[in-house]
Amino acid sequence: MTAPTDRPRRSALYMPASNAKAIAKARSLPCDVVIFDLEDAVAPEFKAEARAAAVAAVEEGGFGHREVVIRANGIDTEWGMDDLAAIASTGADAVLVPKVDSPADIARYEDALKGAHKDMQLWTMIETCASVGNLDAIAQCARSSRLSLWIMGTNDLAKEMRAQLTPCRTPFLPFLSMAVAAARAHGVAILDGVCNEFRDLEAFEAEARQGLMFGFEGKSLIHPAQVEPCNTVFSPSEADLAWAHSVIDAFAQPENAGKGAIRVDGKMTELLHLEQAQRLVAVAGRIAAAA
Repeated sequence: MTAPTDRPRRSALYMPASNAKAIAKARSLPCDVVIFDLEDAVAPEFKAEARAAAVAAVEEGGFGHREVVIRANGIDTEWGMDDLAAIASTGADAVLVPKVDSPADIARYEDALKGAHKDMQLWTMIETCASVGNLDAIAQCARSSRLSLWIMGTNDLAKEMRAQLTPCRTPFLPFLSMAVAAARAHGVAILDGVCNEFRDLEAFEAEARQGLMFGFEGKSLIHPAQVEPCNTVFSPSEADLAWAHSVIDAFAQPENAGKGAIRVDGKMTELLHLEQAQRLVAVAGRIAAAA
């Protein structure tokens, strides 16, 4: 399933599905994606209750422009199959699943979702050592399955690697760039992992800008305070849009019809830059419409 390229996914906020107040608050927050979490954020004794609450919230609706996603427990856990069956019966935009290691895992989730509505997407976490060795193979599954988006899970990856998760994220930089490249090669959207600093918004913004530099469309979040700075970082800037409009206008000139490369503002500009410009303008338009 090819991911739409102009849908804003700047901010994807995890909300514990067991928390009724969090669910209610999600309807008013300016995030682009709401993820009701049945996995990490929910204690074992509350899993069934959280599942029922997430299903009820999706059916009740009221989330406006936001994509609504439910994160299931892993398919091999005691809650996984029940989660997937319940989610497949809803109108959720996507199901997010953890710890995918290989194409075989994608096939298992695809089979479990065969009764879901045709537009339900499969989003997966990239958070295991095995997955970073199979990035291209996993991304290729998007051609023949519901797979459309990845979210980096740097906390779990750090745990498996026994690596230190520092502000600069040095141990993970190769994996971040490899994941973005594999995702782009096969039309999979990709979001950066969470930043654990929800009180230090300067540290959060620095990490978000690092994610933007790598090419992520947005970032997954653990606290509502992170939404506004995240949206700011991942929204096209005025300078970006000015450049985009100048490129689009230049290629639209009659004298440039059919040309593959032209000069814009003193710089050589190719058709690939026109595609980038058109996407920026489309994303900005959808952000403005949602606001």
